[in-house]
Amino acid sequence: MPVWSDGFFAVNDAGAVVARPVPGAGLEIEITRVVAAARAEGLSLPLLIRFQDILKARVDRLNGAFADAIAASGYANRYHAIYPIKVNQLREVVEEILDAGASHQLGLECGSKPELIAALPLVGIDRLLICNGVKDAAMLSLMLAGQQLGQQVLPVMEKFSEYQELAALGAERGVVPRMGVRVKLSTRGSGRWFESGGSRSKFGLTVPELVRVVQDLEQRSLGAATDARAALQLLHFHLGSQIADIQALKSAVREMTQIYADLRLRGVPVRYLDVGGGLGVNYGGDYGSADSAITYGLSEYANAVVYTVLDVCRARGVPEPILLSESGRALTAHHSVLVVPVLGVHRPDAPPLPAPEAARRPHSTPHVVTRLAEIVAEATGATTQAALLEAYHDAAENRDDAEQLLRLGYLDFAALAEADALYWSACRAVLAGLKALEPATVPPEQQQLEELLTDVYLCDFSVFQSVLDHWAIGQLFPVMPLHRLDRRPERRAQVVDLTCDSDGKIAEYVVVGGTANWLPLHDLSADEAHGGSAQQAVPRDPGARAQPYYIGLFLVGAYQEILGDAHNLLGRVAEVHVYASSDEPDNFWIEETLPGISVREMLADVQYFPNDLDRRMSDLIKTRIDAGVVKPAEGMRILNQYTRFFDRTTYCELP
Repeated sequence: MPVWSDGFFAVNDAGAVVARPVPGAGLEIEITRVVAAARAEGLSLPLLIRFQDILKARVDRLNGAFADAIAASGYANRYHAIYPIKVNQLREVVEEILDAGASHQLGLECGSKPELIAALPLVGIDRLLICNGVKDAAMLSLMLAGQQLGQQVLPVMEKFSEYQELAALGAERGVVPRMGVRVKLSTRGSGRWFESGGSRSKFGLTVPELVRVVQDLEQRSLGAATDARAALQLLHFHLGSQIADIQALKSAVREMTQIYADLRLRGVPVRYLDVGGGLGVNYGGDYGSADSAITYGLSEYANAVVYTVLDVCRARGVPEPILLSESGRALTAHHSVLVVPVLGVHRPDAPPLPAPEAARRPHSTPHVVTRLAEIVAEATGATTQAALLEAYHDAAENRDDAEQLLRLGYLDFAALAEADALYWSACRAVLAGLKALEPATVPPEQQQLEELLTDVYLCDFSVFQSVLDHWAIGQLFPVMPLHRLDRRPERRAQVVDLTCDSDGKIAEYVVVGGTANWLPLHDLSADEAHGGSAQQAVPRDPGARAQPYYIGLFLVGAYQEILGDAHNLLGRVAEVHVYASSDEPDNFWIEETLPGISVREMLADVQYFPNDLDRRMSDLIKTRIDAGVVKPAEGMRILNQYTRFFDRTTYCELP
């Protein structure tokens, strides 16, 4: 946890995961208490918790790191953070970041027509709106309108044809539009998104195209009342969403600053140098993983940018530019936690069937079952690696024999069930014995058994909706129990979701020292596994309220909610916006609750409408009533039951 939490999350003495959203305040918020408060407000699970104070803390840290680097180096200009809203466009997230960045003149970045419409009213005369992405004439015209209103709107030219269209629109209005240019550098990034940079990147002007833009501005300046070269105000590059190697960043910054210096010496008064996104977030795991871990900190990142630009500017004798960065992931990732309850547990190593089951078989115990029982005893008493491995091999062979006998009709399914249970008992005994021996070289069979004896914890969520990047690109997200951590989790488990897709699972986990394909979780009783089958569980008291077992998925605040899809029509989850306060009993208060998407809303997204469905179901039931299949009262009860589902949550509902 210390690797990825960045001080925002910890485990208290009671074994509960707590949020520490306000650095230095000493406030701790138990996440399970937030869940209880949200459920009391009528929200269902799964639940997305936004710790809004963390957004402010991240904004302050980012700006503070650059302020420190600027002060220490003697850099003769300033820095502004830019929030790219594509990372998380939720209005409350954007407004919280803008509020937190008010004293820092934090700006926004948009990359599409809807994002432009959302962002344009949010920036004033003191904040930049950087407009990236492909732009049509209508978008460029609206950006010019924003400039006419006095807003600091800077369309960034991604193609030379965009510059030509922008210049033509400006000529129609009798103005020279202010703009920026994204440049394709020769430097490439590192990690999963390295193709965002380099000469073959998707967007940006080549250096020859940049020269053509400058030459055109110089030509427009001849004989004009104003210097058209002042229109080029910003240079921009982008190395990718998560820069793994700080040296790649330094190289790109140096290359771009040399271009900046050339332009300044040529008389082009560029004001801003935008180093794009890519400030990394450490999702945990191995520091050598370029995809999920970074090897530098926030201060090193800021120093790399500030000192590299300063070195080039001083060497070339040009003024330092205003520095910009578009660090969306670093601002938003930590503030969201997805809470999912466990619905049930499947354990391959279920205990042997009770004796009465064997007694119900019409014939005597088959030899294959007797032999497997003997192997269990042999494995339990084995003291050498050779004996344990022999027992494992014999158990596997006899299990295969039992399955073949069933296919041929020589074994009934009850006997196969007992054989299967005995096989898993043998596996448990062999694995326990191998671990106790602590061999210098772990045999392959031990690795196989550890894979086989991993539980499957069925949880109430969709990977495709809430952590799509894990399925799509193998992105790591920290996953852990939210309580009971005063006790050691003894079960090896894999978390799977509600969807019918076999890929609907968390396949890799952050653990101490690296990653693993299993997660340590606690053993569950029937009271903690809802709607599933927790083997070896104690019976639930019918009058007792179930105690859910909660698992948290962390660092999901960047991209995941926006990228999420509608696999199985599960859709958007409920969410709650939380602020820390020492005046409240549990150190927090809930500002806003948002219910998850309803069945009605989800169906409408795929063009199924309640009125039509209700009519069809009514016709179906009337037909069955007329046919005498059901009585009218029962038919109406079924119809009412059906229609009530339109307003229910798409996810499983806990008691």
